[in-house]
Amino acid sequence: QVQFVESGGGLVQPGGSLRLSCAASGSTLLFYVMGWYRQAPGKQRELVATITGEDSTNYEDSVKGRFTISRDNAKNTVYLQMNSLKPEDTAVYYCAARVSAAVSTDKNEYDWWGQGTQVTVSS
Repeated sequence: QVQFVESGGGLVQPGGSLRLSCAASGSTLLFYVMGWYRQAPGKQRELVATITGEDSTNYEDSVKGRFTISRDNAKNTVYLQMNSLKPEDTAVYYCAARVSAAVSTDKNEYDWWGQGTQVTVSS
């Protein structure tokens, strides 16, 4: 069983930056695919970014060039650096772990989830 503690969300003006953290306990994340998802009110939960144990990354098109996913295996933590934030980035952001070396875009294939952290981009 893996438990996550997410932090770093908040209110930011358009064009601003936030860094989300997802600290894990109960198991090492070293061999897991990690993902960040987000869910806006009335919308489906969507994949934002993934990172493999070998640090291979993928991003949803709308965040490419603005968001960066990274991991610190020594701290058992995954990060999402978000720059040039837009109002449409407003959502609850969740980290998730998949017990596999293979990346998946299907949220049903992720095994553990964080509790979510609210990101609001507004002037």
